[in-house]
Amino acid sequence: MVTAAWAGRAVARLAMGIALAACLTAAARAQGFQSQAPHAILVDADSGSVLYEKAADEPFSPASMAKLMTVEVIFDEMRKGRLNQDSEFPISENAWRRGGAGGGGSSMFAQLNSKVKLPDLLRGLIVQSGNDAAIAAAEAIGGTEDNFAQIMNRRARELGLTRSTFRNATGYSAPDQKVTARDLAKLAIHLIETYPEEYKLFAEREFTWNKIRQQNRNPLLAMDIGADGLKTGYLEESGYGLTGSAVQNGQRLVMVVSGLKTARERAAEARKLLDWGFRAFEARQVFAPGETVAEADTYGGEKGKVALVAKKPVRVLLPRGSADRLTARVVYQGPLMAPVAEGREVARLKIMRGDQQQQVLDMPLYTAEAVGTGTMTQRALDAAIEVGTGWVRDAFAKLTNRS
Repeated sequence: MVTAAWAGRAVARLAMGIALAACLTAAARAQGFQSQAPHAILVDADSGSVLYEKAADEPFSPASMAKLMTVEVIFDEMRKGRLNQDSEFPISENAWRRGGAGGGGSSMFAQLNSKVKLPDLLRGLIVQSGNDAAIAAAEAIGGTEDNFAQIMNRRARELGLTRSTFRNATGYSAPDQKVTARDLAKLAIHLIETYPEEYKLFAEREFTWNKIRQQNRNPLLAMDIGADGLKTGYLEESGYGLTGSAVQNGQRLVMVVSGLKTARERAAEARKLLDWGFRAFEARQVFAPGETVAEADTYGGEKGKVALVAKKPVRVLLPRGSADRLTARVVYQGPLMAPVAEGREVARLKIMRGDQQQQVLDMPLYTAEAVGTGTMTQRALDAAIEVGTGWVRDAFAKLTNRS
């Protein structure tokens, strides 16, 4: 593992861009912000910086917020070509009885033995939070709800949701069905970034099915705060929860609250969290997409270094009025063995804060160009350099490890 604290233009640019910065979650405490929600998190979607958290890794029952994982599985099936706009979902007696009006929860009111096409089923699931839509999707994709839950958990692990376990597609109360606020925020950001067109469904304000018009259950959409998704949830055991997102001036925040006592309290806490995040922090762009951030050493190549770039803007959130300093490192396994392909993810840009080196940004860097295999002379020189530096490294290790 090579940790490169680079010099020259890149570090000068970084110093200019982020000379004023601070610990984000510590800043929340310093500014006296507190959420009344038992579980809460606020994340800057671009950088992944956590602006506020409270019991963010403690598990709770997700209620209908579990449908975000159901939606992700459907979107993934669409991306893989297994589902399309003409795909139909049968409404079984199980889906109709347990997820319909008689089930006592939210429903899109699909008729028994009818077939619902994918676009309508998604709206019934996302806008109306239909349990019948969720069960129909689970049965069509997994064969049974239990099989579908296994697919949900497999996808959750692939996405890095390490503390969450799903037992059904609806979010109905079930043993061991638990999520964390941090995992829900990570899932929300994944949905937003991976499926930008499909994500627009979360912003639709109403949907009519079977001659029944229903409003989107997300209270943030009715507020003038730039909200465009995602999902509410309620169970008696876990209270009222909401995973939401909003954009202001090009900055997207994602928040999760859970455990609140009423729907009104849920809406108020969600808005308060987003309002505070947009007010208390400002984003500064340090590097544009495709701009050279650093360079990585290569081995056996036609050139000794390759430029590293980010695919997204590199932005750092700064608490307004703070004066702490950030440092930056590029971490990669190196030197990179030639040939090196263009666009290959080879490094991570890490931005840290203060003496404690608290991480406030971690994002991938990619090779800006291809590096071909060098001549015999170049490769021989690289080999000689590697032997020399390797000997020095081994000797130093023996010296420092003496007891």
